[in-house]
Amino acid sequence: MDIRPIRTEEDYDWALAEIEQYFAEVPEQGTPEADRFDVLAELIDAYENKHWSIEPADPVDTIRHRMETLGLAQSDLAQVIGSRSRASEILHRKRPLTLAMIQRLSKAWGIPADALIAPYHLDMAS
Repeated sequence: MDIRPIRTEEDYDWALAEIEQYFAEVPEQGTPEADRFDVLAELIDAYENKHWSIEPADPVDTIRHRMETLGLAQSDLAQVIGSRSRASEILHRKRPLTLAMIQRLSKAWGIPADALIAPYHLDMAS
């Protein structure tokens, strides 16, 4: 089995080229080809996580993005979380989301609760 560690961009490009062949014809489970595919996939994943890890989105940014995507306004957020002033405080990072707000946003707008529970920066200066 021709497998090697991925330490450089050149190694990474090699691994991508090697795994690409398996996308056209998926190897049968239990075969040496399937094992090679699994090992290459794990190596590529580890390299990508180490060099290009993606931080989870900030909950307020997630809400803003959903509002933009759905064409919603602050008044729409107010209807979901309870009041116009709370919606303003959330969007301006003056107040944290509560569990109840997270549950209502998740249900009403289809935002995964996981995307809303991460800690985020509050702007307490004013």
